[in-house]
Amino acid sequence: MPRVTAGPGPFGARPQLERLEAAGLEPDAGDLLVPIVWLCLPDVAIPEDELNGARRRAMFVLAAGGDPNRGLGLDSIAADRLGTELDSPERRKALQRALSELDTDGLERVAAGVAALASDGDLAWRCLALALLADELAEE
Repeated sequence: MPRVTAGPGPFGARPQLERLEAAGLEPDAGDLLVPIVWLCLPDVAIPEDELNGARRRAMFVLAAGGDPNRGLGLDSIAADRLGTELDSPERRKALQRALSELDTDGLERVAAGVAALASDGDLAWRCLALALLADELAEE
């Protein structure tokens, strides 16, 4: 099964996590949580054809709301749509496993963000959908 190839995976994520920590973002900020989840994308298996179709439909939802290049927030309807379409118990488990494998030792804010994601599966899944949308927007 093809996997999303964004992010370096949990074992190559330490330098990115250190940069996130240095940014001084609040542990509950989307600007911290979404990049953390983005680093885990390679560990969440999603068939490419399913992902592409779901992202395309979410982009239509985003465009219908105005400028598709505007900032995405945790309350994005397009992210909700994408997350709902791709949701499965196996994928959620894979995301939680990847989050638990991130090396957050000595990274107080990042560790708090990972803990928030680990304790709220819906938040983690929404952040995954936002990370996938951000990847799509970056490619355009």
